[in-house]
Amino acid sequence: IGQDGYPYQADYPPQDEDARSDATEGADDDEQMYEGEYQGVPHPDEIKEARRAARTEARRKARQAAQQEEEEDNLPEQYETIMEDCGHGRFQWMLFFVLGLALMADGVDGFVVGFVLPSAEKDMCISNSDKGLLGLLVYVAMMVGALVWGGLCDKMGRRKCLIYVLTIDLVFSFLSCFAQSYGFFLFFRFCSGFGIGGSIPIVYTYYTEFLQMDKRGEHLSWLCMFWMLGGLYASFTAWGIIPHYGWGFAIGSEFQIHSWRLFILVCLFPALAALVGVVFMPESPRFLLESARHDEAWMILRRVHDTNWKAKGEPERVFTVSATNIKTPQTQEDDFIEIQSDTGTAFQRWTVRHTTMLQQVMSNIMSLSAPELRLQGLFLVIVWFCLAFSYHGLGVWFPDMIKYMQYEEYESKVKVFHRERVEHFHFNFSLVNQIHREGEYIHDKFENIEIKSVKFEDSLFENCYFEDVRSTNTFFENCTIKNTVFYNTDLWHEKFKDCRMENTTFLHPKKGCHLNFLEENDIVIYMVSFLGSLAVLPGNIISALFMDKIGRIKIIGGSMLASSACTFLLLLSFSQGAVICWQCLFYATSVAAWNGLEVISVELYPSSKRYSTAFGVLNGICKFAAILASSIFAAFIGITKIVPIFLAFIALVCGGLVALKLPETREKVLS
Repeated sequence: IGQDGYPYQADYPPQDEDARSDATEGADDDEQMYEGEYQGVPHPDEIKEARRAARTEARRKARQAAQQEEEEDNLPEQYETIMEDCGHGRFQWMLFFVLGLALMADGVDGFVVGFVLPSAEKDMCISNSDKGLLGLLVYVAMMVGALVWGGLCDKMGRRKCLIYVLTIDLVFSFLSCFAQSYGFFLFFRFCSGFGIGGSIPIVYTYYTEFLQMDKRGEHLSWLCMFWMLGGLYASFTAWGIIPHYGWGFAIGSEFQIHSWRLFILVCLFPALAALVGVVFMPESPRFLLESARHDEAWMILRRVHDTNWKAKGEPERVFTVSATNIKTPQTQEDDFIEIQSDTGTAFQRWTVRHTTMLQQVMSNIMSLSAPELRLQGLFLVIVWFCLAFSYHGLGVWFPDMIKYMQYEEYESKVKVFHRERVEHFHFNFSLVNQIHREGEYIHDKFENIEIKSVKFEDSLFENCYFEDVRSTNTFFENCTIKNTVFYNTDLWHEKFKDCRMENTTFLHPKKGCHLNFLEENDIVIYMVSFLGSLAVLPGNIISALFMDKIGRIKIIGGSMLASSACTFLLLLSFSQGAVICWQCLFYATSVAAWNGLEVISVELYPSSKRYSTAFGVLNGICKFAAILASSIFAAFIGITKIVPIFLAFIALVCGGLVALKLPETREKVLS
C-alpha cells in the first residue's frame, strides 16, 4: 500500500513531473486526492455547488415568470392609456373605411353564388344535385377559412393575414369568371370562399385594437353596416347586369363570357379596393406588443397619435410614451423561434418557424376550453349557433318560399289542350305554360319561336319542321315523331322521353344548355335581396347608438327575443308581398343581435387566449349552423311552413335567454 493510501500506486514506479496527468496538473504536492475521483463519484463540494446553482436557476425562473405575469397584467391598462393619449380621429376613420370594404367584400361573396346559380346552371348544364353541392362547398370553405385564418391571425399578424385573405379571394374569384367547366368553377369558388371566410374575425380584431374602450361598441357597430352595403351592392349589380344576356363576349365557340360572369367580375371591386387600402395600413400595435416587438409598436402608435392630433389642429402635441417604458411579455415560444430560426439551412429555418407556429395555433384553439373560459365560451357558442341557425335558415326559406308561390301561381294558369289536330300551320309565336295531350300535328312548321314550360304528351308529329327554336323546361313524352326535321334548335335527346323516332333528322343542333331569355323570377329575387339588405339599416343605426349606453347583453337578448316574435307573423304570409314584408321586419330586428354578438366576441376572451382565434372558431360554428339550417329549411319548402317557423322560433328564444347569462363587457379593458 502506497503512502497516499492507493494500493495500486505501489505497482508502478514514480512518475516524473512532466508525466503527470491533466487531472492532477498544477495541484500542490501537499494536497490529498479525493478517493472517488477515478471511480466517477462526484465530490461533495461539487454536489453542494450543483444544488446551489439549481436553486438559483429556480429563483431566476420564478422571478422571470412573476415579471412576465406582471407585464401581462400591466399591458392592457397601459395600452388603454396609450390609446386614450392617441385619441380617436382621422387614422381610425381611414382604417374604418378600409376594413369596411373588406367586410363589404365578405357580404358580396355571400350573395354571389345565389345570384349567379339560375344562369350558371343553364350555361354549364348543372344538375340539381351539383347545384346543391356548389352552395354547400362554398359554405364549407368559409367555415374552414374562418377557423384557419382566425388562428393564423394571432401568430402572423392582422394586416398580413388580411392581405393574404383578400388576395386569395381576388385571384380565385377572377379565375371563376372564366371557368367554362363546372368542375373548375366549383374549385375556384371553393378557394375563394376559403380566403374570404377569414375576413370577419380578422377585420373585427384588427379594428378593435385601434379603439379605446369607450369607442369600441359604437364604432364596431357602425363597421357592421358595411356587410349590409355588400348585400345592397351585390343585389343592385345583379339586378342591373345578369338579366342583360347581351352584355358579354365570346372567344371562339368554346370560350364564352355571359352577363353573369361579368357580374362576378364587378363583385371583385370591394375586395380590390380593400386590398389596396390595407397595403398602406400599419400592423396592429397591440399584436406587436404581444409579440414583444415594442419598437415597431411604438412607431405605429406615434403615427396614430400624430395623424389624429394633426387633423384636430394640434400638430405640436407630443407623443409622451417612451419606447423603453412599454412593457412587453416575452414568451418561451418566442425565444424558441428566435433561436431555432437563426440556425440551420433556409429550409430548416422555414420548417421550424411554420411548425412551431402551427403548434401554437392549435394550442390557442385548445386553450379556449380552459376552466375559466369554459362556461362563458359554451354560452357564446350556443348564442352564435342559435342566431346563425335561425337567420341563415330563414334567409334560405324566404326566397325559396317566394319562388314556390310564383311556381304555384304559374302552374295555376297552365293551359291544357286535349286531342287537338293542327295541319299545315305555321307556328311563329311563342308557346308558354301549356300542356298538349294526344294531339296531332301534320305538316306544321315551328320557326324562330320560344317554347317555355310546355309538355307534349302522347302526341304525333308528322312531316313537321322545327327551325331556330329555343326551349326551356320543355319535354316530349310518349310521342311519335315521323319524317320531321329539327334545324338549329336546342331540342335534343334529353328533351324526348320514351318517344318513337321514325326518319327524324337533327341538323346543327345546339347541344347542351343555353341561356335563352330573361327569367322573370330571378328579377324578383334580386329585388327581395335588395329590400332585405336595406331593411337592416334601422337596426344597425339603433344598435350603434345604444351599444355603449345599454350594453351588449341587453342588445343581443332583446334583439333575439324580438326576432322570435316576428317569426310568428310568418304564419300569416299567404302572398309574396306578405313574405317580403315579414322578411324585412325579421332582418331589421335581428341585425342588432349580430352587431352585439360580434362586439362581445372580441371583448370576452383575454389576449392570452387569443380573441382572434376564438372569433374564428365562433365564426366557423356560424357557418356550420348555416349549412345545417339551409338543408333543413329547404327540405320543407312546398310541404309545410310550420316546421321551419317553429325551429327558428325555438332557436331564437333559446339563444336570447342564454345571451342574458353572458357577462357584460362594455367597460372591460382588452385583457
